[in-house]
Amino acid sequence: MYRIMIADDEGIAIESFTYMIREEFENNCIIESAKTGRSVIELAERFRPDIALMDIRMPGINGIDAIKEIRKRNPGIIFIIISAYDKFGYAKDALSLEVMEYLNKPVDKNVFIETIRKAMMKVDSEREKRTRELAVLEKMEAVTPILENGFVYNLLFQDYSGENIENYKNLLDIDTNYGYMIALEFGDVQEDGNLSNVVGASVRLQTMSRDLRDIVKSYISGMVGSIMANRIAIFVPYKKKSGDTSYGEKDERNELNYNERLEIIDLTRNMVRRLDSQMDAVFRAGIGTVRPLSEQMISYNEALECISLGSGPVAHSGDLAVGCEYEDNYPVDSERAIFEGVRKGEEVTTISAANHFFDWMVDDYDNYTDDIKLKTLEFVLRAESIAYGISGETYRFRSREDYLKFINGVNNYEDLRKWFTSKLAEACHDVKCRKENRSNGIIDRAKEYIMNNYRKDISLDDVSREVDISPYYFSKLFKEATGDNFIEYLTNIRIDKAKELLDNTNLSMKEICVQVGYSNPNYFSRIFKKNVGVTPTEYKA
Repeated sequence: MYRIMIADDEGIAIESFTYMIREEFENNCIIESAKTGRSVIELAERFRPDIALMDIRMPGINGIDAIKEIRKRNPGIIFIIISAYDKFGYAKDALSLEVMEYLNKPVDKNVFIETIRKAMMKVDSEREKRTRELAVLEKMEAVTPILENGFVYNLLFQDYSGENIENYKNLLDIDTNYGYMIALEFGDVQEDGNLSNVVGASVRLQTMSRDLRDIVKSYISGMVGSIMANRIAIFVPYKKKSGDTSYGEKDERNELNYNERLEIIDLTRNMVRRLDSQMDAVFRAGIGTVRPLSEQMISYNEALECISLGSGPVAHSGDLAVGCEYEDNYPVDSERAIFEGVRKGEEVTTISAANHFFDWMVDDYDNYTDDIKLKTLEFVLRAESIAYGISGETYRFRSREDYLKFINGVNNYEDLRKWFTSKLAEACHDVKCRKENRSNGIIDRAKEYIMNNYRKDISLDDVSREVDISPYYFSKLFKEATGDNFIEYLTNIRIDKAKELLDNTNLSMKEICVQVGYSNPNYFSRIFKKNVGVTPTEYKA
């Protein structure tokens, strides 16, 4: 059904246009008309037509000005001007207003009908486009909570690679590497600072999770995680005003200033009040500090500590002095880069950051040798602790028996620097070797299993179960190691074996098909041709 508005000061013109439309399109149109500029503007606001036929010369407001006014509130209307005034100025104005057609009176019936039909096709096209957009929006509404929950989970439990985080950022339109966590906690009744019946409240709110999420999103522009026990983690991206810094620059974390902190506290407080009134539970919230994505677990723990220390329903870590503060020129980014580099086994990054940190100690505290030695030892022990936890190396109680002796006996900073960087390099090497050795062992076992079982109907799940890691992680690891995904690798082996049998035996095509793991000869032939360029029969010939 199409809504068509006719604007003309001549009643006979309105009747003529109405007759031609009804004769051609029968009952597919709803038609209303107006005879003055003002009345057509009012009609457009009430009737909201799909197509508007406009005369230029009408009493009061002319057709061009009426179109301009209507466009402000109804930009999607398709306008067709039908006028006895064939003037360049009017035509130029019509073009600027994106009028679809400019017809001159008296208009030919065939031209008129084709113009209406063309306008209807544009209406149909726009409706189809809108339907597709709504379908995409509907799908995104279903997918976005899953993506947000996955992103928050990865941030909290650091179960991610840089590639995964970038994928999440792209999908969720996050353009910063900083943010802070809000911890939302709930229960039935608050007694002596504790929430009662947290299990019952958690079960009850699981059924209302969508409503809960909608309320949170109406106050906080963040990524909402799923309900875990009686808590929800919310990540709020924060764009640093001075730009993200690297470890080679002075750290400027741009914590929320007073006004920003006050704003987020007020929003969170209003959110908690609304949740209390609509979710049949008592809520409390803590807000952590702004940190890099890799440190969101720290921000979340700060938020949880705010809940336990705060006396009200909402508390911010900046108000409660939760977390560690550093002196103004302390190179926090360098420290962060050192231990992030160790965790990833990236020796170059780690040593570069370590040298920058060591330079800072010598430049600012040259006369405090014992403090520099102590900090150096602290960082080495911390790096080794990280490496032990990741690399799988065996910890030996007396493996550091000469550390204190060296630290106490070293007489110059350059020897201390060499020891410092060499120990960090060893930690990185242990992490990297462990990762590579484990990966290589997994891939070797997988290849052996595939080679021994390619004749069978094996799947990615079968191989990942054989090497005892998840299918998702195995798929990623296998692709990185071989350059092929599992199906490509298996297919290549089967095709190579088929070529060997075609070259060296007189087996039938059906027999060869079965020998290399295919049950359908036609499918085998198609796969063979796709990979080799010819069919098995042509290859044999």
